[in-house]
Amino acid sequence: MADRSSISGLTDAEAEEFHKFYIQGFIGFTAIAVVAHILVWAWRPWL
Repeated sequence: MADRSSISGLTDAEAEEFHKFYIQGFIGFTAIAVVAHILVWAWRPWL
């Protein structure tokens, strides 16, 4: 029996794997952005 796929063409397992990596990338990007903002704030406070 063939795996069911969604409109994206991914199977459930592929979608879960993609979601895992997407969330990891988002958390990494957010962490880098927070650190960058803290460093800029320490250098030149804007408020």
